[in-house]
Amino acid sequence: MKILVASHTYIVDLNREKLRELARLEPGTEVTVVVPKRWKPGGVQKKLIESQPVDEGDFRVVPISNFSQNQQGLLTFGWDLVSLLREFRPDIIQVEQGAKALGYAQFITLNRLLKLKAKNVFFTWWNLPYEVKFPLSVLERYNLTHTDGVVVGNQDGANILRDHDYDGAMTVLPQLGVDETLFCPQNVLDLREELGIPPQEFVVGFVGRFVEEKGLLTLAKALEGLGDRPWRWLLLGRGPLREQLESWAQDQGLTEKLTFVESVPHDQVCRYINLLDTLVLPSETTYQFKTLSSVGWKEQFGHVLIEAMACRVPVIGSDSGEIPHVIGESGLVFAEGNAEELRDCLLRLMENPELAGELAQRGYHRALADYTNRAIAQKQLAFYQQLLTHH
Repeated sequence: MKILVASHTYIVDLNREKLRELARLEPGTEVTVVVPKRWKPGGVQKKLIESQPVDEGDFRVVPISNFSQNQQGLLTFGWDLVSLLREFRPDIIQVEQGAKALGYAQFITLNRLLKLKAKNVFFTWWNLPYEVKFPLSVLERYNLTHTDGVVVGNQDGANILRDHDYDGAMTVLPQLGVDETLFCPQNVLDLREELGIPPQEFVVGFVGRFVEEKGLLTLAKALEGLGDRPWRWLLLGRGPLREQLESWAQDQGLTEKLTFVESVPHDQVCRYINLLDTLVLPSETTYQFKTLSSVGWKEQFGHVLIEAMACRVPVIGSDSGEIPHVIGESGLVFAEGNAEELRDCLLRLMENPELAGELAQRGYHRALADYTNRAIAQKQLAFYQQLLTHH
């Protein structure tokens, strides 16, 4: 089976592990990854990334000239894409830019013009209801009409595509897995000492952007109510909310209970996660953001949850978006924005180490069974095989 995957996500080598695993699963499986030659990720990374080709036999990365360097919906590719498609002749083309992407329409059209007979697949994270107006509605209709299968990052996204009259094959799988060789249980007593956290303190962790929609103010309120129990809040990341959290801590006389760790190389994040007694993802749905066709944001997956689960750290999450589906029976879930419920979850883990241990173990098994790069690659390959056998 020849599989071609196109996305700006894979300019980062760490994000390619699932696709490397895909190429290793069965003899005769070849994976070619198309990435934009030049891309500006924005956010924490300010610089322009120049992609380099990679050739590992059955797995290769091919940078293709591109139009639009930071708008994923507008990302399209140059003429060198045509010669790659002619030479590779894929059985599956998966474009990971969503249902309304111009780049996906480009691949569908080239697939037809070059008579490749490949199955068209797209990946989307989008999990809020949206309306499309002309001319986007024409683009989306064209894309959905010519789609053989969809990989959706979350259950809400799958339901929304059904509402938009897509009735073809669909599977719910995250875009990226967790590297269980990196994110695994380990002893980090030295790191605990280095950060000056006494052994009796219960460490509550947050990893991600310090922004309001991540629910940090709700978590702050929940921690306020823990009385004089020994706890520490470890925040790993950065963002505009930091100053507000610092002044909150000052007002509450809790400054010494907050530990900020600003930037850590990705391969060190696992050490900080292993330090935690629980990882909390208190995301909150918001309707403040606007894109061309939709308004709002809710948690699309919560990758840090599976990283914590793989480290055997018990997780607590809000019921925003995909979080409850990711946690399943292996952690605690509270109503988004509800500080009292979150406080109860924290107290349950603090006062009941057996429960904490059991949830940690369940999460660990769930991460290894469902969320490693290999586990996701296996499900993705099975989905492709299903598409190729149904004509």
